[in-house]
Amino acid sequence: MTRLLLVSNRLPINIVKRANQIHLQPSVGGVSKGLDSFRQSLNSVWIGWPGISTESIGEKKKYVEESLRSQDYYPVFISQSEIENYYHGFSNKTIWPLFHYFTQYTHYNDTYWDNYKRVNEYYCEAIIDILKKKDVIWIHDYQLMLLPKLIRDKQQDSKIGFFIHIPFPSFDVFRLLPWRKEILEGILGADLIGFHIHDYVRNFSDSVHRLFGYESVLGQMTIENRFVKTDVFPMGIDFQYFSTSVQNSNVQRESDKVNRRVRGRKVILSIDRLDYTKGIPQRLEAYDLFLERNPNYHEKVTFILVAVPSRTRVREYVNLKRQVDELVGRINGKYGTFGWTPIWYLHRFLPFNSLIALYNVADIALITPIRDGMNLIAKEFVATKNEGKAVLILSEMAGASKDLGEAIIVNPNNKLEVAEALEKAFLMSKEEQMEKIMMMRERLQRYDVSRWANDFLDNLTNIKKIQNKFCIRGLREIRTDIIKDYRSSRKRLFLLDYDGTLIPFADTPEKAKPDKEILRIIRNLAKDKNNEVVIISGRDRSFIEHWFGDENIGLVAEHGVWMKDKMGKWETMEPLSAEWKKEIRPILESYSDRTPGSFVEEKDFTLVWHYRKADPQLAVVRSRELKDHLLNFTASDPHRIGVLEGNKIIEVKNVDINKGRAALRWISKYKWDFILAIGDDVTDEDIFSTLPEDGYSIKIGYGASRAKYCLDSPMAARSLLKQISKIGMS
Repeated sequence: MTRLLLVSNRLPINIVKRANQIHLQPSVGGVSKGLDSFRQSLNSVWIGWPGISTESIGEKKKYVEESLRSQDYYPVFISQSEIENYYHGFSNKTIWPLFHYFTQYTHYNDTYWDNYKRVNEYYCEAIIDILKKKDVIWIHDYQLMLLPKLIRDKQQDSKIGFFIHIPFPSFDVFRLLPWRKEILEGILGADLIGFHIHDYVRNFSDSVHRLFGYESVLGQMTIENRFVKTDVFPMGIDFQYFSTSVQNSNVQRESDKVNRRVRGRKVILSIDRLDYTKGIPQRLEAYDLFLERNPNYHEKVTFILVAVPSRTRVREYVNLKRQVDELVGRINGKYGTFGWTPIWYLHRFLPFNSLIALYNVADIALITPIRDGMNLIAKEFVATKNEGKAVLILSEMAGASKDLGEAIIVNPNNKLEVAEALEKAFLMSKEEQMEKIMMMRERLQRYDVSRWANDFLDNLTNIKKIQNKFCIRGLREIRTDIIKDYRSSRKRLFLLDYDGTLIPFADTPEKAKPDKEILRIIRNLAKDKNNEVVIISGRDRSFIEHWFGDENIGLVAEHGVWMKDKMGKWETMEPLSAEWKKEIRPILESYSDRTPGSFVEEKDFTLVWHYRKADPQLAVVRSRELKDHLLNFTASDPHRIGVLEGNKIIEVKNVDINKGRAALRWISKYKWDFILAIGDDVTDEDIFSTLPEDGYSIKIGYGASRAKYCLDSPMAARSLLKQISKIGMS
């Protein structure tokens, strides 16, 4: 039976030590609460930190571990020093401010980073210890961004999902992080990567593209040997739980207390952690402006501000607390009377019944974070409004604004806009309030936390099916057949691409030179008198001649322009002219001048514009422009010049010349009873299309191809060829 491994920084259970006694109590937080509400119906375990240091647990560690495991919780224990550096340090002083665009608060500290890596490794060890073959691993949030790759490196076939609950910033912000590549590599270890809104998906894909060059097509990227999917999954809440909680007798009693305190006044409610991302000072200033503009509302409204203490030892949070205290005091002193306090300020954690009571009593929820991944408070407020008489004012910077479009959406930095939103809310008719709230409620009820989780897990299963589909096209099952057919055959032909096939793709001739192993494999294959080996490359003739000219093999250069039989001379497939280069070269050079990092390569009968080292985003734009320019220019060219788009290149050459025509020269020589062709990009598709039905065609990498099978890397191709080459020697 499939088992779900939920992994998060915190367990939904906290360990608290009082008077040398260990107590278990529920964790606080929307994410853990939401996840815990749906997992009960699943076969699942939860891996996470229990909220206490190893030093504090002491000799009770085994007892804690057994107590938690009896409830299917698997604790990850970390020291006080690691808590300070991994959690309070890298997670909350580096990633949290940076990803929320508060770059002025971001700390870049090597010790923080070292501890972050170490704790992610602890989580990996804990997972590997309990991992079973069919387990599904779902990792949550920014504290564990290295974990997907760590697991993948140890268990290649694991089914791994990753969800980040905070914003993912634009590349201009993300690039400030010194360890940006390591973070992306860590996340890309997952099969499915989930975000709350499309903006975050776009930012993530853009960062991946700019740093690694991987392109996203419909949210799908090919990362080495795997498909990785990114998608939007706006987290829901346990709608039924919040909707029915209003009827709870304890909640009703709390509601009565609040109503007696506000004495019939309209209630504006604001609930947040005391965090600089939440925009609390701006919210208070907007309320100040509202009271200034609307003296008729004095003594008729109460603003209940709940600011839950957060990171109380961090300087930025201490300063924020001081600022909020001063603003509350100033506004209350400015407008308050003996019978009316404009702001009712609660700086403490509220138990659940009190929270629901405030939702119940409030006429308006004012939720205006400067930046927020989702904001479940807004959804919880709407869920409690069974009668629909309420107004939600919501920041456009909160992910929830994409789900709750019927709310009054505001820019949290625009005090006048927020003040006017309050005015609009108070003037809104009951009918309009009900219509908007009911539309939001219906949506939240349909896409609740269970639907959200199941949607993510279903998509994770689907992406694994896609991966497995291409694995079936791989050589796991067919390798034995290839070896068997090779042994029984007497006339064999090998058609082998070079860059990206026999060696990893190289951007310079120096990096592209063959190593001793590949030369040995080629020589061993060629030694067998029954074998014909042909290297069909896009490299120029001088490179191919230098490295392979003395080998007993066939050679093709410039994608079929030049050909050479065993120990023969180079010749062209047909008479060619290079006159056209005088007109095309200035065009390519112009685009190279406008695209830093790109360059033009000139071969005998070919011109190539390379853009692998250019800024990926600019290169995509320029390559499209250049391709269109060249296609229009060459449309009526008498030299029959064509434009070919390859792996980070645009190549201009005679349209009648391609690798397929070159391959036919050897295919048509004999009646071969074994043909194996291996290539990695679009230029090799012409070879695959020329093979007879019983030929073996293999693409390096995954994606659409005429090849029958695929391998994940040049190393896998070497392994296959090495195995074949040893058969004739044994």
